[in-house]
Amino acid sequence: MKARIWSRVTPYLFLAPALIFMSVFTLYPLVAVGYYSFTEYDILRPPTPVGFANYQHLLNDNVFWLSLRNSFVYLIVTPTIIILSIALAIALNRKLPGISFFRTLYYIPVITGSVAIGIAWQFLFNGSGGPINGLLIWLGVIEKPIVFLTEPDFILPIAMLMTIWMGVGYYMVIFLAALQNISEDLYDAALIDGCNRWQKHWHVSIPGIRPAIVFVAVISSLSALKVFDEIYILTNATGGVLNSGSTIVFYLWKQAFRLQNVGYASAIAMVLLIITLSFSIINVRLLEQRDD
Repeated sequence: MKARIWSRVTPYLFLAPALIFMSVFTLYPLVAVGYYSFTEYDILRPPTPVGFANYQHLLNDNVFWLSLRNSFVYLIVTPTIIILSIALAIALNRKLPGISFFRTLYYIPVITGSVAIGIAWQFLFNGSGGPINGLLIWLGVIEKPIVFLTEPDFILPIAMLMTIWMGVGYYMVIFLAALQNISEDLYDAALIDGCNRWQKHWHVSIPGIRPAIVFVAVISSLSALKVFDEIYILTNATGGVLNSGSTIVFYLWKQAFRLQNVGYASAIAMVLLIITLSFSIINVRLLEQRDD
């Protein structure tokens, strides 16, 4: 009897540390944020229940809708980064002298801190005399410097470029690992069938790395929806002129930690949770149907 009880209890004992960790750092914060979203809470005072007032406020908050729109626009990063990282992985999937150096070179932005990269990009797009302005003036494209980081039309595209530059190396490694698992016999068969260099990648490489594409599509799109560091650094924690660079996560942070509206920020967090969860489910289902 004791042996039977222990055989049933033992698996749960092994799971207990992970379950406790998830309960403390995932389940409890999720429940707490859900509760705070129905309260007026500013950290300094106890939460006061207000019902659906925070969610009603969201419906009439123009900055929230602008931030949400910017977050969806940011999803353009996902197909761009997939195409570039696949092309880079194919280019570096060769046995050439010094190829490891180039693989390391393209991976350096991944291991470099986002703050350091953000400061570097601020220098590049400096309005008074940054290298980008200098190059454009030298080429004759513009006559006087453009203050890129204070122009509403430039904030979001610059942040998206920064995200792409930081992420291409990471996703390149994923695709490179997937490419190296494809048998060389398949490429030989494609060449025998008359495929040229580009056709063999289209008919062999792309189908062979489809699981990796699914994985990258999901995690990169979620990362795009939750972008924060780029906006925070490039706009000096302001969100840009007229909130032109504000995203939903940045606006959540601003409400919670800058304006001390924790209850309202919690409502934004719950909306973000629903959006990301729905987006992940739809994305995975659509990609699974393509595989079928």
